[in-house]
Formats: sequence, C-alpha cells, structure tokens
Amino acid sequence: MPLPIHRRTFAGQAFTTAAGLVAAGTLSSKVAANVRQGQFTDRIRKAVKYHMVTEKLSALDKLKMLKDLGFDGVEPRTMLNPEDAAKVKELANASEAADLPIHGVINSSKPDIVSAIDQARIFGANSVLHVVRYDRKIGYMQNYRETQDIIRRAIDHAEKHEIQILIENVWASYLIEPLSMVRFVDELDSPWVQVYFDVGNVVRWGWPQHWIEVLGKRIGKLDIKEYDLNVAMNEGMRKGFGMPLGEGSVEWDKVRAELLKIDYLGWATAEVPGGDRNRLADIAAQMDRVLDL
Repeated sequence: MPLPIHRRTFAGQAFTTAAGLVAAGTLSSKVAANVRQGQFTDRIRKAVKYHMVTEKLSALDKLKMLKDLGFDGVEPRTMLNPEDAAKVKELANASEAADLPIHGVINSSKPDIVSAIDQARIFGANSVLHVVRYDRKIGYMQNYRETQDIIRRAIDHAEKHEIQILIENVWASYLIEPLSMVRFVDELDSPWVQVYFDVGNVVRWGWPQHWIEVLGKRIGKLDIKEYDLNVAMNEGMRKGFGMPLGEGSVEWDKVRAELLKIDYLGWATAEVPGGDRNRLADIAAQMDRVLDL
C-alpha cells in the first residue's frame, strides 16, 4: 500500500528531476556544478544525526554548516521534557531559516511514541525512529507481544499525522535477523510501521545486502555506518565500528545493488562519531563514496 504524501513533508519525501531540484534550490552543489552524478544522485538524500555536530555553535549556525557541507537534512533526538520546549522551538526555527529539513526524530526505545510523533510534527519531520526493547527479565513471547503493543498504540496517531514509525535493528539480541524483523513488522499490519535499516549494525550476525533483499519495500530509511569483522574479532566487538566508511567489512557495491533492486528513494543518515567542520566534511565525502552520490 503506497503511503500518501502529505503537503508539509512533500519536500522531504519527493525526488523529482534534476532540473526541478535546481529550480527549487534543493539540488546538491555537486550536481548543480555539473560534476559527475553517481548511481544514487537524486535518489538518496544525505543526512547526519544532530548530536554529531560538536562545534559550539547556535542551532542555526550548525544547520547552516551542514548545508554548506552538502548535507540535505538532519535528524535530532527527541526532547520530550517540558524544560526542553525552548530548544525544540529553536531547532525548528533554525531548520526553517537554514532551509535544511529535519527529516525525522530519534526516540530510541522510549515507549511514548505518541509524544515523539507530536514533536516530529513540530519539526516538519516524517518519521520517528523506534528501537524495540528486549527485557530479559520476562519471557521472549511476552516481550514480543508487549513491544508490539507499544507500537500498536501509536499507529492511529501516526496515520492521522502521516508520520512513519520506523523500527531500527540494533544490538539488543532481539530481531537480529531479517525474517524475524519482517514477521514483527508485518504482524502490526500498517503501512505507517516500517524499518529504519542500519547497514552496519547487522554485520555482526549477517550481511546488509541480504537484509535489504528480505526487507524490501519495508525499508523506510537508512542509517549508515561501517563495521569491520577483523577488528571486532581481535580488538573487541564495539571496536568494529571504528573504521571509516568503505574501509571495513560492508560490501557497499552489493548494498547499492540491492537498494537499486527495491528502487530505494529516501534518506540515508550517518550514525558515526561526529566532530567539527572538518570531521563532518570527511563524513560527507565518505558517504558520497560508499553510496555513490
């Protein structure tokens, strides 16, 4: 079932011709300057997590810097405490002033998805990233049912406001292979519940191209990170995430091939150690290479 395109999020979802994007002022400087277009130019929009920007700048200056570096958008963590209201307003205003979309919000495993959806609306975003928790103190099937119920209670609100709930695959020792994720999502039986597929997170147990093959159109957005199995086996599992994009075990050519097969059009957001302007520029260049942007 295709998702309807809401007017307020059209700019964050639509992919039109290069000429139209130039006219709208949204085409990357790389393409506008007639530099070689990659396989996924105009198909994937490049973003970072907001917390990856570590320079001591105002929200507006952070977003202006990201746009200047060639990023198409940004994704912040939810700020649901009442005392965070001023920060939320500042970031929403900065997004509008910098003309850099906030495409989604990260709610992690917080059970209040409804409030996260409301915050996404404030930002003009079209998704909430949700991590399904794994409570080892209760039975597996009880956890399975309870975590589905948390999502199910928010589906009507998501549909009403046309904001997707996207489930991320993480290292929770739960939903760690693609068929389990497919079953979990399909049982919720809603086009507003899809998958936020993290490319690097699956390499510990499998291969991202195989996940893409199985998840198919259920993939709503992508998280981009690298993972190196050799480093992980010799230095520790978490150390595997330390390699630059394109220098680890992810077979990016195969990832791109599977994304083409499912005709993926959407956001890809880096989730790697952030830093200052130079570091963020390096991340942008790495994303261009591995995604062929």
